[in-house]
Amino acid sequence: MDIRLKSSLLVSAEIRRCEGLFISCVILHKGDDERGLILIKQYVAEFGSRIYTQTRDEQGILIWHQPLGDDWLEETKADQYIARQIDFDDDLWVIEMDDPKNIYTPEN
Repeated sequence: MDIRLKSSLLVSAEIRRCEGLFISCVILHKGDDERGLILIKQYVAEFGSRIYTQTRDEQGILIWHQPLGDDWLEETKADQYIARQIDFDDDLWVIEMDDPKNIYTPEN
């Protein structure tokens, strides 16, 4: 049996996790409550932005990866990527966080 948590529940959990780390975050785009994928934009003032998205591994388990690589991006490039992804998938959830201490890492 394949039990999958609702996307809205996963987003709520990620926001609470950030709150526990004293990282402010907002939902930029609300996707499908049950099955929308999640994209996270991490902003660190000194460096720029990083994008994390969900994908499935060989066993079908959701994992986080950085589709634009590990390097820091200019915020405008990150925002352009997010806009393209929303145009492609309106069910996508987008969370943006302001992480001044650069301590955030998504958990698989």
